[in-house]
Amino acid sequence: MKRARNERGGRPAAAPEDLQEGRVIAGHGRHHSVETAEGHRVLCTSRGKRNEAVVGDRVRWRPTQDGPAGAAEGPEGEVAQGVIEAVAPRRNLFFRQDELRTKSFAANLDHLLVWIAVEPVFSEMQLTRALIAAEAARIPVTLVLNKTELPGADAARARLAPYAAMGYRVIDGALKPRDPARAAGQAEALLARLRPLLGGATLVLGPSGSGKSTLINALLPEAEVLTGEISTALNSGRHTTTHTRWHWLNRVPGTLDGAALIDSPGFQEFGLRHLAPEDLAGFMPDLRQAAEAGCRFHNCSHRHEPGCAVRAALAAGRISPLRHELYQSLREELEAPPRY
Repeated sequence: MKRARNERGGRPAAAPEDLQEGRVIAGHGRHHSVETAEGHRVLCTSRGKRNEAVVGDRVRWRPTQDGPAGAAEGPEGEVAQGVIEAVAPRRNLFFRQDELRTKSFAANLDHLLVWIAVEPVFSEMQLTRALIAAEAARIPVTLVLNKTELPGADAARARLAPYAAMGYRVIDGALKPRDPARAAGQAEALLARLRPLLGGATLVLGPSGSGKSTLINALLPEAEVLTGEISTALNSGRHTTTHTRWHWLNRVPGTLDGAALIDSPGFQEFGLRHLAPEDLAGFMPDLRQAAEAGCRFHNCSHRHEPGCAVRAALAAGRISPLRHELYQSLREELEAPPRY
């Protein structure tokens, strides 16, 4: 079985006595904003291969006197800089991978909040890819349909109904309705359903224009200011959707633990090259359940073989034709030889 990218993190390059612990809350290239248990932010570079540390990682770092300019300020106003010497073992890592590059979103997640909207119309293929990546990383998922005050809400709900039948939690509502008289009540109703789900580290994932930034600002009014400060320190610009950001919702004082909301940039592509073709059906709940009935051949590809339990479920209407088409398309993609 082809294994996903290493989830154990990096190994320490050195073990000086002055190593300190921290949590990566943002990153840009080899520069990472690391927050200490006391709440101070330190601009760190990673030792070793590029992007070894990702947002959500617990790291051990050492202070350094000479580092890149633009660092965040320390507790007394001094420029705080350091080098990440070790990354703690990860519980999981959520990422995408195509033929040319790997893009890590975050590590050590408790929950994935897939945020989509009635408009712009969400892509069934991109949604499926994100859910497969979450299944592979064993990260629980909640689907949220935003902008349900728009005319296409019923059609969007119908498209999400099969996912609810697969066991995914599906929530819908309007975070910023166009009707001012109803805006506050509808927004608070949606937030009230979401808050009990945000007890750990939650990554918010979704296409641009779906309202992710509205959610972040509703739950964390100070998020925009903090994002600007971090972006300035990393010299990465002030765009809230350019890089993944960790925002504390309810931090346990004096620790690196607590509830956090992780904002991520919108995406157009979601590669799954880190997965083996033969494992794909196991990461799609409806196909996995059908396959458990037992196919005639142990290496059944669920496409053309006789005695296939998945094809039998498709014929009986227990699997939608669209889902099987998505599976076939993704399997062919994973089986295709590299072009580069």
